[in-house]
Amino acid sequence: MQDIQDRIIRTDYSDLMQKNYIDYAMSVIVARALPDVRDGLKPVQRRVLYDMYELGTKHDKPYRKSARIVGDTMGKYHPHGDSSIYDSLVVMAQDFKKGQVLVDGHGNFGSIEGDGAAAMRYTEARLMKITEEVYLADLDKDIVNFVPNFDENEKEPEVLPVRIPNILVNGSEGIAVGMATSIPPHNLGEVVDAASALIKDPDVTEEELFSLIKGPDFPTGGLVVNADELPAIYASGQGKIRLRGRVEIEKLKGGKEQIVVTEIPYTMIGAGIGKFMSDVAALAESRVITDIADISNQSSKEGIRIVIELKKGADTDNILNILYKKTKLEDTFGVNMLVVSEGRPETMSLKALLESFVEFRIDLANRKYQTLLTRDLEKKEVEEGLIRACDVIDLIIEILRGSKNAQMARDCMTLGITDGIKFKTKKSEKLASQLHFTERQAQAILDMRLVKLIGLEVEALIKQHEETLKRIAHYEKLLGDYDAMAEDILDDLRAVKKEFTRPRRTTIINAQAVVIEEKQAEPEEVVFALDRFGYVKALDPAVYEKNRETADGENRYVFRIMNTDKVCIFTEEGKLHSVKMADVPVRKLKEKGIPIDNISNFTNRDETIAFVCPQSALPDKKIFFATSMGNVKITAGEEFVSTVRTIQATKLSDGDRIISCGFADGAESCVLMTAEGFNLRFLLAEIPEMKKAAAGVRGIKLSDGDEVTAAYLLAASKDFSVDYKGKKLTLNRLKLAKRAGKGTKSR
Repeated sequence: MQDIQDRIIRTDYSDLMQKNYIDYAMSVIVARALPDVRDGLKPVQRRVLYDMYELGTKHDKPYRKSARIVGDTMGKYHPHGDSSIYDSLVVMAQDFKKGQVLVDGHGNFGSIEGDGAAAMRYTEARLMKITEEVYLADLDKDIVNFVPNFDENEKEPEVLPVRIPNILVNGSEGIAVGMATSIPPHNLGEVVDAASALIKDPDVTEEELFSLIKGPDFPTGGLVVNADELPAIYASGQGKIRLRGRVEIEKLKGGKEQIVVTEIPYTMIGAGIGKFMSDVAALAESRVITDIADISNQSSKEGIRIVIELKKGADTDNILNILYKKTKLEDTFGVNMLVVSEGRPETMSLKALLESFVEFRIDLANRKYQTLLTRDLEKKEVEEGLIRACDVIDLIIEILRGSKNAQMARDCMTLGITDGIKFKTKKSEKLASQLHFTERQAQAILDMRLVKLIGLEVEALIKQHEETLKRIAHYEKLLGDYDAMAEDILDDLRAVKKEFTRPRRTTIINAQAVVIEEKQAEPEEVVFALDRFGYVKALDPAVYEKNRETADGENRYVFRIMNTDKVCIFTEEGKLHSVKMADVPVRKLKEKGIPIDNISNFTNRDETIAFVCPQSALPDKKIFFATSMGNVKITAGEEFVSTVRTIQATKLSDGDRIISCGFADGAESCVLMTAEGFNLRFLLAEIPEMKKAAAGVRGIKLSDGDEVTAAYLLAASKDFSVDYKGKKLTLNRLKLAKRAGKGTKSR
């Protein structure tokens, strides 16, 4: 028992939780969510590419099943869900997401419109040529460190030997714990030019780098419209890039025009296209844009083509500005160039990212040429031994024939030991004792085939040796001269640029902020209708009058209002939401409206409507509030006239809610009814007028567990009855009492 007590570690629970959470957060940050600044890849991407390299899925070899690649990656290197591995494989194969596609996908790998990829058992993949030659080449030359995998049964590269600044070329997006990265893709040629400039002159200014890298180059094309802000964004590593889709105005017969979107903003990839079309349709329905005749998505394999057909005489420029302002046709891309550098997360500027790449690239070159130099020095040693052996080949044969075993022959060639070897003459024995081949040379001689003794083979060996000496001299020059190494790297970058670069797709410009000239609708009276399911519509007054009984029966709130007015929605949760009548679509009586959620901040799922009225009616009215906890107040209606879509209508305690809200004008008294059957009637004059931020005063004294379930405003000269426990209860005949009393219990 004492031994167990000695082994118990006592620690504060909060300290333990803090330490474990920090460990978890760093694991997610470094090992899953953020890219390494050196190769620009997240761990899962790096592992997928390396596994495909090991499986031999080269660009000129047959495709392999994606399920095989995913399973192999998961079993060897990435012990997480197969969906995360497959998702990573899919993204690296999508040319609309990556500046340079790294995986050649065969089958359904999704679409720009948001269609998902087919299951991994149906698709196939292999490496792209650029991935083989630029991302995975030279892995056999000890060019990067290899580390144990999760179970220490395999080795995986700590980083891939990527020869271009992939962190900029392909960008990266990822959400870690407490931080996120968002780096846009760039043009390969421009990035290579900037890296080359930094290699030539480490003191190159950021302004000079900006002149080479114009800005992001998104695979979807489009326009970046805040060019003047880009230098500050790249200098700090953070900021917002404004994107626009590329549009064309096409002329039609009869003087009509149509707006054609040919390139979308990068942020619209996926479900954003469908959302854009529904937003345009909503703008037409709510009459924000009155000149849209039709919208259709005519996109195909040839590219994006979203057509918005306009009516004759439409103001095309203004409509386009409204689309920029109110839809995702203009959007922002948040830049946060957060990467893992030397094992820790760091936000870097453009120059810092390129400096990290250049440092990494030079280290790759040094390790590569040091490995090649070592190999060629060993080769030189062997070749020199073989050439010397050819000169004394008769002696070598005599040693081999006279030796009892290979070790005896090896000792003779390396150490000159002739004991036990039978020679034809003493001269041969003396010459043999003078041989001093190295161990490597001796083994090469023992392994040499007799065909190598042919004259042409000897000449080829001598020529091969000369080539080896030239390479050794070249490697030694590169390793000993920074300028020579830099020039070699520059040559390599130029070759990569020449073979793999493509023209820029995204245009960088400066554009003024959008100014909308919304056409004001002609003021006219309509009928607002809100049904019990939260659907709203505007009705023609004449139609309403003919069908008043039906309309009143089908809707919860119905009232006349001007189409230039706003509707105010008071909720039981104490909020007031404003809705422009211009946003409410005009419908026929039998047609369904649209959810109130679509045109306001009101959420039908989380809030309950307490009262609805026109905003224009508020200034001359007093608003009465009663809550479930028994508080009451009266507030001047003018306090609720606001240009803000949502404001706080009243202050509520935790667990409290509004059970009655409405106009107090014309009422003399009010009645509060509780769940336990207590009723209290008192004069409205006893309720003080208060601001909307006030919580109110006590209306009725409640016993523990009781709450107000209903509140009624009563006029002086008109009886008002309710059904209470199956009986008719006339509220005006209840005894008049003082506010804040307990009330009387009805039987």
